[in-house]
Amino acid sequence: MNEIRVLGIDLGKDVCSVVGLDEAGKVVLRRRMRRDSVSKLAAGMPACVMAMEACCGTHHLGRQLCEQGHDVRLMSPEYVRPYVKAQKNDDRDAEAIAEAATRPTMRFVDLKSDEQLDMQSLHRARDRLVGERTALINQLRAILLERGIVIAKGRRKLQLRLEQLLAEETAIGRRMRVLIEDMRDEWRALDNRIGALDAEFADLARTDASMRLLSTIPGIGPLNATAFVASIGKAETFGRGRDLAAWLGLVPRQMTTGGKPRLLGITKRGNGYLRRMLIHGARAALPSLAKGKTPMGEWLRGLLSRAHMNTAVVALAAKMARIIWAVLRSGRPFEMAASPSAG
Repeated sequence: MNEIRVLGIDLGKDVCSVVGLDEAGKVVLRRRMRRDSVSKLAAGMPACVMAMEACCGTHHLGRQLCEQGHDVRLMSPEYVRPYVKAQKNDDRDAEAIAEAATRPTMRFVDLKSDEQLDMQSLHRARDRLVGERTALINQLRAILLERGIVIAKGRRKLQLRLEQLLAEETAIGRRMRVLIEDMRDEWRALDNRIGALDAEFADLARTDASMRLLSTIPGIGPLNATAFVASIGKAETFGRGRDLAAWLGLVPRQMTTGGKPRLLGITKRGNGYLRRMLIHGARAALPSLAKGKTPMGEWLRGLLSRAHMNTAVVALAAKMARIIWAVLRSGRPFEMAASPSAG
């Protein structure tokens, strides 16, 4: 049998499909096996390219294959899809993965360490808890609205109004009082769990050098610092800061009308969680940055004078993405330059 140069692996929960290509790109191996048998098969093969889609469980298997001396290449599923032939099945998926891994222009995903995966899991757990809390608050408002009780926006205002309603004996009925008290206790429990995760992120941000560097950027707190280090790892993954902003979907689309380029909305591609976190950080940092006597402050004031607040927030988030790349690449903390006209 010809020597295998590329092994495409289509991962499943229990059963995986593998396809081996020789140096000429000819299929010389097709096999279906259990997930734990893949590493045993690779252990008996000479060093070659091991190609997989970046999905759940990929990084764990990828680290095992790297320890065996193989060249592991992970790809986004959307980049593999064009190589799948008609009558899609697991074998053809594995063949498409192997073929896509040989393309010279293919973009690969870096293997993540256990620490990075742990941080990502904490962020996903926090995001789920925040979603549950938001759903609970919305249901509380709907219950009160059905009884003609309208409460202004804001969690704090809702909390204060709830305490007032529960203190008044005739404001709501007995059944609704019991239900609202239970929902209030559930809300407090969610707040405590989210606060515990936030404290964990703060501890992580103090102990990691890259996270401490990112925390020097305005709008980048422990949450953003841990999220970016867990997802990016190193700046060398992106050639330029603009590439990182484009990966986050913060680069505006363009169209040409009458021979003149016109900017449209952002692409919203890539990691939606990181993009949302970065925009929240930009929204929090924009008021203080716009008041500063710095080049960034002058740029923001000019932008706010001709564009909507939300446009300025997204533009600042895109600039922050470039700054994140520059800080990670240089290994130096961020320093705000003073405006030449200041003083």
